[in-house]
Amino acid sequence: MNTPIIRNPLDVTDLADWGVIPTMIEGTSHTSGKLLHKNANGDSECGIWVCTPGKWECHVTRDEFCHFLSGRCTYVRDDGEVIEITPGTAAFFPQDWKGVCTVHETVRKVYMIR
Repeated sequence: MNTPIIRNPLDVTDLADWGVIPTMIEGTSHTSGKLLHKNANGDSECGIWVCTPGKWECHVTRDEFCHFLSGRCTYVRDDGEVIEITPGTAAFFPQDWKGVCTVHETVRKVYMIR
């Protein structure tokens, strides 16, 4: 098997429609992406994720590492911690992280979930 790669993830346009965030508070954040790899039992995956503006409740169900490539959003954890995301931000959200995400400008990230 060849090693899965994506060159220039900012330029990738063949994204799959992943639907609307189901926990919307305001607006309608629509997601799309490209799966780079998913392991056989489905508990680990990585790829590109894109999300349009809106505000929604966020519950991270598995550890997730993200490197945001474009856009702007704010995560507010249930305990009040505020995380401002801008292009170039890398973040790790541990399993069971809960809060609210507000996407101000469409975001694009590469991610790894395990």
